[in-house]
Amino acid sequence: MLSPLRTRSAGPPVAAPPATREVELAIEGMSCAACAVRIEKKLNKLDHVAAAVNYATATAWVTAPPALPVEALTTAIGNAGYTAWPTGSTAATAGADAAGADAAGAETAETEDGATAAARHAAYLRRRLIVALIFFVPLTDLSLTLSLVPSVRFPGWQWTLVACAAPVALWAAWPFHRAALKNARHGTSSMDTLVSLGIIAACGWSVYAMFFLDRGPAGESVLHQLSHGSGGGIYLEVAASVTTFLLAGRLYEARARRTAGAAMRELAAAGAKDVCVLTPDGTEHQIPAGRLRPGDMFVVRPGETIAADGEVLFGQSAVDRSMMTGESVPGEAAEGDSVVGGTIALTGRLVVRAVKVGPDTQLAHLIRLVEQAQADKASIQRLADRISGVFVPAVLISAALTLAGWLLAGGTAEHAFAAGLAVLIIACPCALGLATPAALVAACGRGAQLGIFIKGYQALESSRAVDTVVLDKTGTVTTGRMSLAGVQTVAGTSRAELLRYAGAVEQASEHAVAAAITAAAEAETGAEAETGAEAETGAGAETGAGAETGAGAETGAGPLPAALSFRALPGLGARGTVGGREVVVGRAALLAESGMPAPAELAGPCRAWEESGCTTVLVGWDGAVRGALAVSDTVKPSAAAAVAELRALGLHPVLLTGDNEATARAVAAATGIDEVIAGTLPAGKAAVVRDLQARGRSVAMVGDGVNDAPALAAAGLGLALGSGTDVAICAADLILLRDDLQVVADAIKLARGTFRTIRRNLAWAFSYNLAALPLAALGFLNPIVASAAMTLSSVFVVWNSLRLGRFRVAGPRRDQAAGPRRDQTA
Repeated sequence: MLSPLRTRSAGPPVAAPPATREVELAIEGMSCAACAVRIEKKLNKLDHVAAAVNYATATAWVTAPPALPVEALTTAIGNAGYTAWPTGSTAATAGADAAGADAAGAETAETEDGATAAARHAAYLRRRLIVALIFFVPLTDLSLTLSLVPSVRFPGWQWTLVACAAPVALWAAWPFHRAALKNARHGTSSMDTLVSLGIIAACGWSVYAMFFLDRGPAGESVLHQLSHGSGGGIYLEVAASVTTFLLAGRLYEARARRTAGAAMRELAAAGAKDVCVLTPDGTEHQIPAGRLRPGDMFVVRPGETIAADGEVLFGQSAVDRSMMTGESVPGEAAEGDSVVGGTIALTGRLVVRAVKVGPDTQLAHLIRLVEQAQADKASIQRLADRISGVFVPAVLISAALTLAGWLLAGGTAEHAFAAGLAVLIIACPCALGLATPAALVAACGRGAQLGIFIKGYQALESSRAVDTVVLDKTGTVTTGRMSLAGVQTVAGTSRAELLRYAGAVEQASEHAVAAAITAAAEAETGAEAETGAEAETGAGAETGAGAETGAGAETGAGPLPAALSFRALPGLGARGTVGGREVVVGRAALLAESGMPAPAELAGPCRAWEESGCTTVLVGWDGAVRGALAVSDTVKPSAAAAVAELRALGLHPVLLTGDNEATARAVAAATGIDEVIAGTLPAGKAAVVRDLQARGRSVAMVGDGVNDAPALAAAGLGLALGSGTDVAICAADLILLRDDLQVVADAIKLARGTFRTIRRNLAWAFSYNLAALPLAALGFLNPIVASAAMTLSSVFVVWNSLRLGRFRVAGPRRDQAAGPRRDQTA
């Protein structure tokens, strides 16, 4: 059961009910992070209810008493002006909604998942942005030219401008108008309120000026218009620019939000869809995995996904548990062992009795962990949205006071309205709307050259305070692929001979350790053959092996021979006949059972390998152990340099893995990491991140696997390798497209630089507004000057954002993932 994500802060303490339940609600109609805060407040006012609203995924996690109906929660959200329904249920919407209805009217009820709704919303914004862009350029040119140079006006010029402005100001800007109307009905305001009023005021005054105030002479100078406000107060380009820029920002944000819920969808897809159930009479039949019940017996064949958590009744198999544990070496499952749903059987057939199914499995718990972690991160709101709670009402009051003040002071209605309009225009948040998306676009372009993808502003906000970097081991610090780490032979046996016999047997096995031995044997024996080593008939007699055809096995030359009578022994090793000899490869226990105890000369090397985290395999034939092989997951060449760069940034690296302590310590020693946390399952990884956060650390998590997804989502900053799983990529904030761990430091530096740029953009936008508002209210700024000042403010924001294109890494790193050109040093 998930703990409450937020508690009530008002009122006297009330005893909590003895039991609670968790409800997930999908929410429609949110347009900014302030909407999520408003919904949380409404829900948390209900007795014994704790709620957290995730704006990124448009969902609410609610902890409520069992007796409280879900309808009470959806009604409370409806009273705040939004539509909500339990996830997975049917959402009926009436009329045109902000997520994709293009015309008013009743809509039929439909069932949508989060991906469909997000795609529909992005398409809705894209259509309106295209229309705004089509009319933006001609409208801006005509409006400015005809406003400032009356001599070029032609008959019907007013109607031409109206025809160009109407689609932008009315249809393209409808999402802002609709949100403003919804806010007004509930007595609230947001940036949408200011945007809508600014567009309406600019268009309304422009139409009034074109048709009723155009009384100046045709040759009236621009300076005269600016000083007296006569005849040329046309500000349609203001409405067009605000609409176009903000729609572009909203579309970028919507595309980023589409991936926010993909982690849960990918995790859910990792489970088995169908399962083969074994009935008491021994027959098998396929059923959907959702119909599996505790106590049912089901069959898992090689290559199939285990459908539920359970206990093995019959059979043996190697099981790929990397999704749940992160271990690169498959584990063995035999009679009496427990298996986890979502893992994959690799070799043998298993009969499993289901113990936990559906929402009770570890995989389902993993999904809930990711969802909860993403909801926890919703508390970080965009700076502009936080300030808008005070800024928007202040601007509206200032505009109203300006209008009333000039009228009471005896000014004309035209002059009073012009001053009030100047206040709205000068405060119109075009620069605010550009502050984040413009910097993100510039940073994403530069990041793509460096192999870094920034998914949204959340990553930028989180990067500034990071002081600890938690690194997953398998697939992140290491390659995630097993390779031969050491070879030790006994007297009278050559390295090539040992590898050739071991590789001949292991090439018939699917095990990861076997694949590593086979690859090494093929590489070394192939190299021997290329250097001209010749296999001679009877050469085996020189080594005491007896004369036999194909004695290349003794010399190590030529391709690996086939192993006859191959037999895999799950959990122990394998045996087969190579060149007439019975060869056994596997654990010491297997060879001892075969009458081949390990000689004392191998004890030291084997112990050293195991202490360093390697998997040790013995090889024997002709009644004696001939040598030992060590297999391990290799450390990436860039890992040590990457750790050094992280330390240079003032960050503390931590190695986190589901592998054993010895393996983790060996990898940490090779990369220069001091703090190691080993033997950790997925739920434990997220708990480790939260524990570090509870100790006052700001944590970044770097991972690549499904098992890393909860920790990536829980961390303040999640970084996923682009070569990793889709689940990890969806749960992270930054995607690292290059298989080079040094890009982690580059990503953090780029994120920090982008966040600083956004803060400068916002600081300029608000400072400009605060300085210009009094001038506009006092009548010193004609609306045309206000429009020009607002445009210049936007230009500054864009210029400041484009400076991110000159971001340089600190070393001779490649500019592109596969490009040959090297970057210049900073």
